[in-house]
Amino acid sequence: MKNQYHRNFLQSAVFTAALSGSVALAGPMESAPAAPMEIADTDVVSGSFNLDFNSHFFSYGNDVWNDGDDAFSMGLYPSAELAFALPAGFTATLGIWAEIHDKDRPNTTATLGGDILEVDLWYGLSYTYEKFTVGVTYQNWFYGNDTEDILDISLSYDTFLSPSLTIHNRLDAGAAGPAGGDEGTILVLGLEHGIEAGPVSISFPFSLAYFVDDGYHAASGDSGIGFASIGAQASLPLNSIIGDAYGDWSLNAGVTYYLTDDDVIGQGVNTEDSFFATNIGLGLSF
Repeated sequence: MKNQYHRNFLQSAVFTAALSGSVALAGPMESAPAAPMEIADTDVVSGSFNLDFNSHFFSYGNDVWNDGDDAFSMGLYPSAELAFALPAGFTATLGIWAEIHDKDRPNTTATLGGDILEVDLWYGLSYTYEKFTVGVTYQNWFYGNDTEDILDISLSYDTFLSPSLTIHNRLDAGAAGPAGGDEGTILVLGLEHGIEAGPVSISFPFSLAYFVDDGYHAASGDSGIGFASIGAQASLPLNSIIGDAYGDWSLNAGVTYYLTDDDVIGQGVNTEDSFFATNIGLGLSF
């Protein structure tokens, strides 16, 4: 789940405890009448699947395959996530993301099999109170011949411009090559505004990233503001064409402008300091 979004858990022990805590029963032998069953307003289990084609793999300031000004050489990036509504405002999530393409790969000599270059898994737990949400997500990024471990802490508030803050912590730098660098922390501020244009939903996301530690990427030297991005994303629902029997499908497309700082990201890490990236894909939610 690289930078997207994507890609809101503590370690697996916390997750297991949240889902399967024991219950002690006690009380008088004669039980009171059972209360009427309440039907939840929302689904206990929901999910999403995305089949995305992206021109760039942008991972926290690093244009991994140095696509630069080439905004039309697409790679396939499918992802899926399940969300479980828990009591008292908690939500648990499980997800998977993959990178699949046959682009020129000068920065790596290993794949996970054929054109599958990377697979990421994540496990999350979030809590929502009114409009405020706080989440923790633990991620495993499998690529090359190693694993990169990530712990993200996210804060968001459901109001105008949807402000959010992600505290991105690299716990283990993983395989050398596309990422490299050391352990470290990046603070990512996010803002987003959405409008409706007939059946099409359009959003304008913005992000600004501050690198807390030196040397996050292989050639970087300074801390500071490493990159900013601004984009436009459009989503067209397809249910009027395919019906409602197969879930909520949508056609999604957009463009994002990235601006990076060589002193923070690293001299020569990206062939271009600024560039446009494009994306198009199908989304399913249920």
